[in-house]
Amino acid sequence: MTAIDPHALDTQAKAARRAKLFTRINKADTWFQVLGLSWMTPILKAIAGDNPKAQVKEIWKLLGVPVLAILCFLMLWGTLAPKVQTSLGAIPGPSAVWEEAVNLHYDAMAKAEKKAAFEERVDKRNARLIEQGKADEVKDIAYTGSPSYYTQIWTSIKTVFFGFLIGSAIAIPLGIFAGLSPYANAAINPLVQIFKPVSPLAWLPIVTMIVSALYTNNDGMFAKSFLVSAITVTLCSLWPTLINTSLGVASIDKDLISVSRVLKMNTYSKVTKLVLPSALPLIFTGLRLSLGVGWMVLIAAEMLAQNPGLGKFVWDEFQNGSSQSLAKIIVAVLTIGIIGFLLDRVMFALQSLFTFSNNR
Repeated sequence: MTAIDPHALDTQAKAARRAKLFTRINKADTWFQVLGLSWMTPILKAIAGDNPKAQVKEIWKLLGVPVLAILCFLMLWGTLAPKVQTSLGAIPGPSAVWEEAVNLHYDAMAKAEKKAAFEERVDKRNARLIEQGKADEVKDIAYTGSPSYYTQIWTSIKTVFFGFLIGSAIAIPLGIFAGLSPYANAAINPLVQIFKPVSPLAWLPIVTMIVSALYTNNDGMFAKSFLVSAITVTLCSLWPTLINTSLGVASIDKDLISVSRVLKMNTYSKVTKLVLPSALPLIFTGLRLSLGVGWMVLIAAEMLAQNPGLGKFVWDEFQNGSSQSLAKIIVAVLTIGIIGFLLDRVMFALQSLFTFSNNR
């Protein structure tokens, strides 16, 4: 009879638990990369005891160096900013910008409370009129107070996604068509090369006139200003998606196309079962580029057309010329950059869900 060594069993159990732990960490690493938190992986591995020296080196590269670079930037900004004089005064340093960001937050909270109180008064008024049998006098009175900083951020985000979705709905089918047919590609390519470099500042007057001609009032589902900004985003952002979709479809393995012919697949089955799955990585690359372009275009369009959003906020503060205006503009610039980063992360998360590509 062979004796069972308890120590050996304990060692095997520990090894199994360790292997299971590292499997979970490696799975979590995919989402850490999506969220821009890839430095979490070496921290977790170091805690789990996986070659601490190598993991510390990785933590320094992924977290230490970026943090050090940001601290150096803040120190340089704080040192040089007071020495640069503008028409609005000296450039504010990091502490002044942070203070103004806090002020914008409290101002947004106060405006939200004011709007809620107004809407409550309107609801009470309408309820009282209904009780008095004067239902014909009930009105939905719109709040006319100035929008808060958070409201302007949300307006810009809604606008860019609306324009981006319209652009994607146009670009992806056209890209598939151009990728499958050399004749379609020959027809579409010249138009892409002509319109792709056009600035949003050139599109904006044309879009404004067309929307004003077709949309004579603001009683529809969308306001004129919203449509003008969204359509401008569409016209400027659809090209990267169209180009990358066409390239992705055209680069599909020819053997797959031959298989579709052998199986006598119809066009719909061919596109949905062969073309799209194979081209998705490049399509998502185009979508990420398009969303980034759309976000930049939107800010410029809002500034030029004075449409609601972050762009208008920046322009209004520039025109205001108060002592806090420059700090508020810098807060808006940082907000625009952070939102742009988050939008890219959202698209990368979707790409990770629907494709097997790990390109970032």
